[in-house]
Amino acid sequence: MFLFGNLWRTAMGLPEDPKQARGARRRLWLLSVPTALAWAVTGWSGALGILDGFRLMSLNRVSAWADSPGSMATLTVIFSIAVTVASMLGFAMAWSSGRIFGWPGSGAGSFATFLGLTIGTAAAMSSWTAPEAVGRRLAVSSGQPAETWSDVDWIVYYEPYLVPAVFAIIAVVTGSMVLRAAWTTAMREDATGEIMRRGNRVVGRIDHVEFTHDWGMGSPRFRVRVSYPGTDGPRTVVTTMTTSAFEAPVYGGTVDVYYDPADDESIIVRARPDPFA
Repeated sequence: MFLFGNLWRTAMGLPEDPKQARGARRRLWLLSVPTALAWAVTGWSGALGILDGFRLMSLNRVSAWADSPGSMATLTVIFSIAVTVASMLGFAMAWSSGRIFGWPGSGAGSFATFLGLTIGTAAAMSSWTAPEAVGRRLAVSSGQPAETWSDVDWIVYYEPYLVPAVFAIIAVVTGSMVLRAAWTTAMREDATGEIMRRGNRVVGRIDHVEFTHDWGMGSPRFRVRVSYPGTDGPRTVVTTMTTSAFEAPVYGGTVDVYYDPADDESIIVRARPDPFA
């Protein structure tokens, strides 16, 4: 029995070209670097140019807004440019990850996003404007007593530390999802390669074809029912195939079926290399 033979009952929509899938994953990781950097700039400029202002207003130190109006305007412009670039890169990552079988559609992009936001907001942590008074809300007009901070005010006060902490927790969760998906895909590819190298190869006949309204590696994915000669006689398997639109499976067509002779429940279905077969 082959490695992972019992774990992978049927290859569901695996890419026809493993090299293409590996290349897509490499491009995704390379794209994640500028994406994370763009979101880091977004987090840094957003924290100091936007969140810091709302924090000052909440803690009743509105006079601090006039200390450096030029820098706040500059930070707002930087934030607008950075969030636009980061969003475009995020959409590109979501599209690229959707073309990789076994990976979450937006997991890699989400990880790069929250990792960048964690780095950016953490870098800005020591630059937030300190309130005039800690623990009490200053009176708006003279003659009025100061008010004691509420629990919400204390949460706002610690916002420079809470914001990067929340982003870090989300980054850890999404990163774990991506790593788990990568590990699962690697094991599946190992099992698939083992069966295709050492398994029995027979010709199967397509008995039913149905478009799944899904796409993999930029190509349509079909659900097919295939009949093939197994170790103990004729067998049938239902699986999916990802092919180009010009090589879509048809009723009565033939495919290559690979299976473990010691466990013919572990099956790989591939389009035949001969387009005229």
